[in-house]
Amino acid sequence: MPGSKFTSYRVLTIILWVAVQATSIQAQQRGGTAQTDQVQPVNSGANPYRVIRDWATLTLEKRPWGGSNGVAIDRDGRSVWATDRCSPGTTPGCLGTKANPVHLFDESGKEIRSFGGGMFVWPHGIHVDRQGNVWVTDARAPSAEDLKNFPGEDKKGSVVVKFSPEGKVLMTLGRPGVRGNPPAALTDPTDVVTDPANGDVYVAESHTDVTDPNLVGRISVFDKTGKFLRVIGKAGTGPGEFRTPHALEFDSKGRLVVADRHNHRIQVLTKTGSFILEYDSFGRTSGLAIDKNDVVYTTDSESTEKVHPGWQRGVRIGSLTDGKVTVFIPPHITPNSPDGAMGEGIAIDAAGNIYSAEAQLRGLTKFVKK
Repeated sequence: MPGSKFTSYRVLTIILWVAVQATSIQAQQRGGTAQTDQVQPVNSGANPYRVIRDWATLTLEKRPWGGSNGVAIDRDGRSVWATDRCSPGTTPGCLGTKANPVHLFDESGKEIRSFGGGMFVWPHGIHVDRQGNVWVTDARAPSAEDLKNFPGEDKKGSVVVKFSPEGKVLMTLGRPGVRGNPPAALTDPTDVVTDPANGDVYVAESHTDVTDPNLVGRISVFDKTGKFLRVIGKAGTGPGEFRTPHALEFDSKGRLVVADRHNHRIQVLTKTGSFILEYDSFGRTSGLAIDKNDVVYTTDSESTEKVHPGWQRGVRIGSLTDGKVTVFIPPHITPNSPDGAMGEGIAIDAAGNIYSAEAQLRGLTKFVKK
């Protein structure tokens, strides 16, 4: 592309991106609970990491990253899986494109394979189970306006898809293009995790507007064959209730750990949904990962003075034993800059390196131990 055209393209992209982010920020609502509002902001701690931005590139399709929400480590402990939304900004995501939104990279950041083209609206969370299968959530269904712009795209979105490592579809939970209640449908699922003990599938819902009087906040549970088992929780601010449950993991004790993002807390539950405890020191948590020692790695991609006064975006690391934050990685541009500068999804490889999926800056950021 000639230089002048490339510059014009860059300028137009930046203008559109700023407009989308302004809309997104404006739409965000003040979060938290009466309890979390009393917590002193945690914006400091050791930082034994150096930052590598744009760690991985999409060389197979030779295209820019769309917004990225999900990242996970392959069962080999080194390779990295990630999702992207095919286009910058919040919408239209992957509508109207055949771009592959599910990617596998080797430990150097080289893309190995990609798949999932034409299947998703808004790829979000990603999880690798003990057999190496890859689970991806689609956190939107097409709106009426979407379908005006992209006719014929109504049969996709608001589902969870299980892939083989090579990209073969093995299972779909939910009804593509339909929001609803399980077992018939799901509502904008944000993340998925499988129980390492028996293969049960836990799906976090939803990613809808928290001001909606019919807000969905729950975790739907299926067995490994896809049979619906139960629902955990409901929308609300009490123990075992959720507003935007955005990430799920199991700890070494088999407890379910939930990033209850809009309530500004992490909740720890039994597998059947009984409340055990909550931690309020990790901020407005978008993503979480837990290592074998029950150290929890969280990423706060949204805190601002409007939605979470006093708190900075960043990675907070601490123990699930006491909930104390010992490491704080600040945003890698400027604190609380409007461009995000901190990802949503987070994962840790076997060597202790951290990977963060950037929803706003786009792509993957790697944090390497110094």
